[in-house]
Amino acid sequence: MDLNVFSARRRVRPHPESVAMPDRRRASEPWILAATILGSSLVFIDGTVVAIALPVLQGAFGASASSTQWVVEAYTLVLGALMLLGGALGDRYGRRLLFVSGVVVFAIGSLLCGISTSMPALIAARILQGLGGAMLAPASLALIGACFEGVDRGKAIGTWSGLTAVASVIGPVAGGVLLDHFGWPSVFFINVPLAAAVVILSLRHVPESRDENERGTPDIVGSALVTAALAGIVYAFVASGQGGWSAAGIAALCAGFAALGIFVLFESKTPNPILPLGLFARRDFSGINVMTLLLYGALSGVMYFLPFVMIQVDGYSATIAGAAFLPFILLMVVLSRFSGALAYRVGARTILVAGPLVTTCGFALLAIFHDLHYWNAIFPSQLLIGTGMGLTVAPLTTTLFESVPSEHVGLASGINSALSRVAGLLAIAVLGALLSTVFNASLNQRLTSLSVRQQADVNAQRAAMAAAHLRDPAEIRPVKAAYLDGFRTVSLACAALTLLSAAVSGAMLPAKARA
Repeated sequence: MDLNVFSARRRVRPHPESVAMPDRRRASEPWILAATILGSSLVFIDGTVVAIALPVLQGAFGASASSTQWVVEAYTLVLGALMLLGGALGDRYGRRLLFVSGVVVFAIGSLLCGISTSMPALIAARILQGLGGAMLAPASLALIGACFEGVDRGKAIGTWSGLTAVASVIGPVAGGVLLDHFGWPSVFFINVPLAAAVVILSLRHVPESRDENERGTPDIVGSALVTAALAGIVYAFVASGQGGWSAAGIAALCAGFAALGIFVLFESKTPNPILPLGLFARRDFSGINVMTLLLYGALSGVMYFLPFVMIQVDGYSATIAGAAFLPFILLMVVLSRFSGALAYRVGARTILVAGPLVTTCGFALLAIFHDLHYWNAIFPSQLLIGTGMGLTVAPLTTTLFESVPSEHVGLASGINSALSRVAGLLAIAVLGALLSTVFNASLNQRLTSLSVRQQADVNAQRAAMAAAHLRDPAEIRPVKAAYLDGFRTVSLACAALTLLSAAVSGAMLPAKARA
């Protein structure tokens, strides 16, 4: 989940024509907000809905756990790696042009997802969706910055933040209902009419804007390098979760780190980098981004695997699994409204240590309980995680903006937002490999009590993990128990990550937020 949904600020130089706002432009303001909010919601809702749909998709295609991971990883890889490039292209060539183009690409990708008949086809369509999201997401908030000024801009950003947060609340529940009553294609098809409405509103009411002072060439090479680096690293860990570390996986990992090194070197030399490394010389900016990487990696990891536990192990419906996220999301939305101001009263560092510590307790609960049913484990953990993240999100964003000069606020926001996506991308890959390792070790121990035939039945579907189609209860029990062992280990690892993020906050962030 993107922190900018709950606390977003971006300063964008307005197009010269927007300085003197004519009556016609002011009459279009509600439509501009409607278009940008609805467009942004496509990306935000998609992330939560697809997370609920994954267990259903795995069963529908009879896919392995590792190939199911790519439904999320392929989308997030493109979205996270190209988001900064998307913002730069919009500033240079036109924000409305990139926004509308991104919505169209996203809609085409959604349509192709819905008609996919195989897992590779679905993954390819998700890549197209990610490309559309990387175009429209940064352009949506940039359009608000260009079309509104002064107090009106602040109100518009507040409305955008609030309503996209509401969309994020509705998303999991609506997705669960669609899955249970209309099948998995419906969660993708629903994007098409929404995208059509956004395109119509944008073409009729949203004025074009661009940065007239932008003269540099967008950093295509840097974007390609970071995409290649992330692809190699993610592929290596996902592949290792399926069949262990092979020569191909090790080669991909080495190639990924090599591309990452070349990327850092290139960014330090190019005159117009997609990632200005000089910003990271500031201690508080580096600290807040390291904290984001750890915190959002942990959050993404648990939230990715939890629906599998609820649907495939506990047997809940998709609707119930979607509704299970409501306490977490509602607490984030409500507490984020107050925690930003609280940071000025008690100190940003204090809040940014306390919030992750509370989140750590929530993850630890999932690691401690033996039976992960809703009311005895999942619900209290959601309360703690939602409280911790609700305390953290707004002060984190405030501290981020205060860590850079005012002219770099938009860039800093884009870097941090992209980094939160990359955190989820890497966490799901690495934690997926961890879960697979623990699952296989636990399953091997549990299978010793079964007959040779039963062991053969289980081993034939081992790659599906908790989605294995088994009829014998004696075969089902060890598979589900082994998956829970893997999930508890993942939860413990996520608790360690959030604990480390609290330590980073205490060591690298300023004690007080500047008023």
